[in-house]
Amino acid sequence: MAGEAKDRDVVEVILEDHRTMEELFRRMRSVEDDRAAALEEFSALLIAHGEAEESEVYGALKRFKGVDNEEVEHGEEEHAAGNESLLALLEVDEVGSEEWDARLEDLVKAVSHHVDEEERTILNGARESVPDERRAELGAAFLRERERQLASGCGRIENVRRIVGG
Repeated sequence: MAGEAKDRDVVEVILEDHRTMEELFRRMRSVEDDRAAALEEFSALLIAHGEAEESEVYGALKRFKGVDNEEVEHGEEEHAAGNESLLALLEVDEVGSEEWDARLEDLVKAVSHHVDEEERTILNGARESVPDERRAELGAAFLRERERQLASGCGRIENVRRIVGG
């Protein structure tokens, strides 16, 4: 995997995670799926993805002219809102209850809004302004940090509480 990671464009890697999140939303909404397992997978991915973006990608992108620094900072605020919505869902005891479904929709709304904005502003700016070689370096750094986060159990409710409480 490490050899492959070196050639992965950070924009493409982030977009793949976004599509995976959308698929996990579909699974969490489906009464025929294992919704608790989908939430567990989503929680780990959302936290690992956001932490890797903030530590390895966002700061580096701010240095490029075509990337709007305010949008990058706004992206960090939206990560915090998504994490708060995730925590609210994780704290519901009964998967599939009315409260669980309502909090799931809050999470979907928060994350979908962020994904849409990030793709239109930050990622398009990165694709246009950041050289291919630098995007590949950022892709490798993003993947390393995301894997480190995933290996640490970053999606556990205790860790999400720590991140939200901050």
